[in-house]
Amino acid sequence: MKASELRGKDEAALQKELNELLKAQFGLRMQIATQQLNNTAQLKKVRRDIARVKTVMNQKDAK
Repeated sequence: MKASELRGKDEAALQKELNELLKAQFGLRMQIATQQLNNTAQLKKVRRDIARVKTVMNQKDAK
């Protein structure tokens, strides 16, 4: 997911995206805990996507 894609969304869509990413992060953490996750790079990708969404939300709030 690119920041330019996120900037085109409104606040409600960004909040929905953030909630979905947080749920995905929780699921991945549970998979790691039960040793079911093979590709641990997915967790890093989700964490960075969460940071991107939060950054865009903060930028929109500042305006």
